[in-house]
Amino acid sequence: MKYISTRSGAPDLDFEGVLLTGLARDGGLYVPENWPQFSKDDIKNLRGLTYSEVAVKVIQPFVRDVIPDFDLKALVKDTYQQFNHSATAPIKQLGPNQWLTELFHGPTLAFKDYPLQLVGRLFDYILKKRKNKITIIGATSGDTGSAAIEACKDKKSIDVFIIHPKNRVSEVQRRQMTTVKSSNIHNIALDGTFDDCQDMVKDLFADQVFRDKHNLSAVNSINWARIMAQIVYYFWTAVSLGAPDRKFIYAVPTGNFGNVYAGYAAKKMGLPIDRFIIGSNENNILTRFFAPDNIKGRMSMSPVVKTLSPSMDIQVSSNFERLLFDSLDRDGKAVANALEAFRKNQTIEFGEQSWSEMSKIFEGISLSDEETKASIKNIYNSTGELLDPHSVIGLMAGRKAKNINDNIIVSLATAHPAKFPDTVNKATSIYPNLPAHLSDLFDRDENFTELPNNIDTIRDYINKKISERSA
Repeated sequence: MKYISTRSGAPDLDFEGVLLTGLARDGGLYVPENWPQFSKDDIKNLRGLTYSEVAVKVIQPFVRDVIPDFDLKALVKDTYQQFNHSATAPIKQLGPNQWLTELFHGPTLAFKDYPLQLVGRLFDYILKKRKNKITIIGATSGDTGSAAIEACKDKKSIDVFIIHPKNRVSEVQRRQMTTVKSSNIHNIALDGTFDDCQDMVKDLFADQVFRDKHNLSAVNSINWARIMAQIVYYFWTAVSLGAPDRKFIYAVPTGNFGNVYAGYAAKKMGLPIDRFIIGSNENNILTRFFAPDNIKGRMSMSPVVKTLSPSMDIQVSSNFERLLFDSLDRDGKAVANALEAFRKNQTIEFGEQSWSEMSKIFEGISLSDEETKASIKNIYNSTGELLDPHSVIGLMAGRKAKNINDNIIVSLATAHPAKFPDTVNKATSIYPNLPAHLSDLFDRDENFTELPNNIDTIRDYINKKISERSA
């Protein structure tokens, strides 16, 4: 399996190279040269398997050249036996043809545990083989940071720098990052938005001298390994609910487009998915893009608005680039030119043909903060399910979708309600408690550094911390 950059200006890599490189040297994102194909019989053969067994089958084609099957099985088994539900990703029925997959049973209570607990083990496996060290730099809108820290803490071969937007994540999200006591973990509160954090990471990767000096790698969904591991739960839920004999619609709360892009990858691999309903908050750039009357495919940025669902407070969805690559017939130069123009002008028209092809697969629906709170209350009253402000947006997006026919709608619950207790409490008068392993979270000491949105300052801070740890 070879991987190619969405901008066609970086070397093709195998999985090992993609894992350690993260962002391509031309600024693009890596994708498989060809999609592995699962026939109907292949999908049927996944029935009755555990989540870990499904994961091995789905991931094998992407890593077979560099990780023997025996080692992959051991890594996957070790990853998911740590989760606190026997099904790993339990599925609940909420109504006729409506289902909810809970993706918050990992150590940090968010869907990002499902890829990052495995990615941390993959890093460790490859680095031990290479006898090498890396520096992970990640941007987080809340959940990626804590999941990455939990996966990579105390690893001698990895230094981790997580950048979060100051005062733009929930207190639980922040404390899950900043209370971890480990010498290889460094938290930065950036004076800016998540888009600023993400741009900072990309700018640091673009500094080739700095990048090579510290062997930079990524844990954001710009790293293909993240997407790969997320494909698994699409196969898991679909097979559990009747694939390949039934077709599915997935409703996904989306900010950076990585979670829903993993579903798109599953569709390209043969999973019978009809389309995806993207749920967003008032930072609704994707909803506006996929609007039925936007036939010219106009995408335009707006200022980032602070909302009750901070993990979706994003205007530049990085993984959209991977979808655009396919829609432009995998023409990397066209992708690079389009994104350069978008960044410069903050608006672009991708054209009717590209938009039409994408809008056949994706539909966007957004909720205001008031609608989000009302939905949390209504869902709890009608089903007994207590949902966080991100998961409820995905669920409601699925309920508002058009032309459902007889497809099964699967909504992804991406975070435990206790990660956003104040919002849930305001909506329902119920204060969700953290699980036992996090019950003392608010009593733990925090450790993070506030820094301005300045690349020289961030670069100097990273240089200093790595030097201190190496001394």
